[in-house]
Formats: sequence, structure tokens, C-alpha cells
Amino acid sequence: MRELTHVDENGVKMVEVGHKGEVFRKAIAKGRIHLRPETIELIRAGKTKKGNVIAAAQIAGILAVKKTPELIPLCHPILLTGVDLTFEFGEDYIEATCEVRAVYKTGVEMEALTGVSVALLTIWDMVKAVEKDESGQYPVTRIENIHVVEKVKAQVQ
Repeated sequence: MRELTHVDENGVKMVEVGHKGEVFRKAIAKGRIHLRPETIELIRAGKTKKGNVIAAAQIAGILAVKKTPELIPLCHPILLTGVDLTFEFGEDYIEATCEVRAVYKTGVEMEALTGVSVALLTIWDMVKAVEKDESGQYPVTRIENIHVVEKVKAQVQ
């Protein structure tokens, strides 16, 4: 059985990675936001009142990746080498994909998950006025299936 690395007999701790060598790390995370088809069309046409939804979501997601150790208490600050946030449109959803890269002693999965999460939350925030029903509820809008789809750990060449 595997043991928890952030908890020991003394309580909570940040895992020691000083003894590890630096290697190339990459993580890709995905998630979806479901929206009304009419909202998807507004986003595609650039006709939302708050501005360019996708550009705002990209910027917010990238900023979130960089701020992950401030948001998740036991994450190590990592010098990132690159972040890409892309979006794929469906009829009633937008799927966000966040790829994070670094050469470091620990992985970047939490950064990729954070980037996807904040990008999707930003989309929701920017379109909530057209997603609400007459009673102010969100009958269609939902974020789902945020997960790591790939993790890479490889020697630097």
C-alpha cells in the first residue's frame, strides 16, 4: 500500500525534493464547461458583453498555473518553461486543455489542473448573464470531467 507523502507522525509537511535530480516534466489536463448552444455561438462570434471570452480564459488559466503554489498549500514553487491553454468547441460545451512544462524535481500535474479549472471558471463568469434562467439559476451550465490526461517525466537531453 502506498503512503501519504504530505502527512507523517508530526502532522502536515511539504515533501522534501532536494535530493531529486531535475528532469523534464509535462502534464496535460482537460475539462469541460457545458453551456447553452446560444451561448457557444455568442462566444464564437465574439458578441459577449464582457469581451473576448477565450482570450480572458487563456490569460486567467496561465496566471492560475503560475500561482498554483499560492493556492494549494503544499505545492512547490516551480520554475515553469511553458504553458499552453487551448479550447475546443462542441455544440453545447467548450473543452479546455492545459499543458504545463518544466525542468524540475517534482511534477506539474497540479499546475495543469489549476489552469484548466480557472480557465473554465473564467468562461462561466464571463457568460453567466446569458446562462441564467428567469429565476437566476443555471439549469444547463456545469463544469465537469477535470482530469490529467498525460504526465511525462523524462531525462533532459
